[in-house]
Amino acid sequence: MPQQIAVVTGAGSGVGRAVAVELAAAGWLPVLAGRREEPLRGTAELCAAAGPGGGAVVVPTDVTDPAAVDALFAAAAEPCGRVDLLFNNAGTFGAPAAVDELDIAEWRAVVDLNLTGAFLCARAAFRRMKAQDPRGGRIINNGSISAHVPRPHSIAYTATKHAVTGLTKSLSLDGRPYRIACGQIDIGNAATEMTAAMSTGVRQADGRIAVEPTMDVADVARTVRHMAELPLEANVQFATVMATAMPYIGRG
Repeated sequence: MPQQIAVVTGAGSGVGRAVAVELAAAGWLPVLAGRREEPLRGTAELCAAAGPGGGAVVVPTDVTDPAAVDALFAAAAEPCGRVDLLFNNAGTFGAPAAVDELDIAEWRAVVDLNLTGAFLCARAAFRRMKAQDPRGGRIINNGSISAHVPRPHSIAYTATKHAVTGLTKSLSLDGRPYRIACGQIDIGNAATEMTAAMSTGVRQADGRIAVEPTMDVADVARTVRHMAELPLEANVQFATVMATAMPYIGRG
């Protein structure tokens, strides 16, 4: 059986890196996308050390650039003539700001990466999965706890993550005739570079600054792997993986 190909965006650090290494350990060939080549090379080294996947393919990519995204998926399809999985993970919090103080350039930067970038990657994956033989594949979008409830001063991030849920639902519906499954993982307080502030204190809904519990990012990676390895006749539509004691249930 040919090796399965997984495109992982935002693969240079954090959740993307952890997922790529987990998939490599399970025998997948991860295709690593991100803006900076050096961190991607670091992830590729970890993938090579992880086990039977045999490393990874590094493709520096700006996911907000349609031509770059098309080139990414052309490179991903080269080893085996197909793409089996997209983990649509690239994203940014953006600078925290009150609604009336948020600069329009900052808003557009967050929307461009978190939403337009996710759409461009999903579109390119969909095209490949629809046309390849055998037809089909899986897209897993990285949502967030913020796809359900906001944090203070996070309107751009929260709006885009709510929009990612709509993207997931539309892809699920439109992918049915082509054996393209789409699900979403909503992550709360995985310990990564992006969430380092959790250990020193972040703003709460009542205005307090408080330390929040985190969880090992490996627990997220194992969940993504489970979603990825289901047969295409089965799908985890939405999964929430979070630090057990974080302020989400009853937030505010």
